[in-house]
Amino acid sequence: MSEPLLAVEGLTVVYGQFRALHGVDLHVDAGEIVSVIGANGAGKSSLLKAIVGYAHRAAGTISLDGTDLRGRSTAQIVKAGIALVPEGRRLFPSLTVEENLNIGRSVGRAGEVSLQTVFETFPMLADKRRQPARELSGGQQQMVALGRALLANPRLLLCDEISLGLAPVIVNTLYEIIPTLARRGIGLLIVEQDISRSLAVADRFYCLLEGSVTLTGRPAEVSRETVTRHYFGL
Repeated sequence: MSEPLLAVEGLTVVYGQFRALHGVDLHVDAGEIVSVIGANGAGKSSLLKAIVGYAHRAAGTISLDGTDLRGRSTAQIVKAGIALVPEGRRLFPSLTVEENLNIGRSVGRAGEVSLQTVFETFPMLADKRRQPARELSGGQQQMVALGRALLANPRLLLCDEISLGLAPVIVNTLYEIIPTLARRGIGLLIVEQDISRSLAVADRFYCLLEGSVTLTGRPAEVSRETVTRHYFGL
């Protein structure tokens, strides 16, 4: 069996006296879409933060293609091939679309994704490349956030609630792009509260409840009733 692209083993994350994750095991293969579902406070964002080196008190092992990432800075982790599309987009509002996108290229690794690639993926951004990010709609800003992450040429892309607060038509556009990224060999780890949206695109999923994995499998092989029960801890 080949080495997974991402392997998380026994991950525990603590904030003060609060334990956000309890010994989580998870893996993502190259070209695979893996969804992490769970209600607010389940530990989903803590998982992504730990993978990119944001969590200060984390125990366990996180490896990329068999290389242990413990002790590496976030900048080093991004250079190794992991990019995050954060919840809330986190753009620089006064910078133009193109300037925000180029940040991904400056912090990431060398690869085939270019500005032209992003503009072909999101054609409406090409016409707005000189506009400040603050003048864009929420959906357009999310496209910039995703494009910025792609310009880092990731081997693994982490998406944190990319559909939050967006119109359904924009969400559909974003989720139509996800399988095309997987076909390029990029592994995707998608965090969402929206069960239906998340499971519709995923090859496999993990359900988190109060910091622990309560269910994992392939969406087609697990009933919606079972998913709902583990999601809410019923």
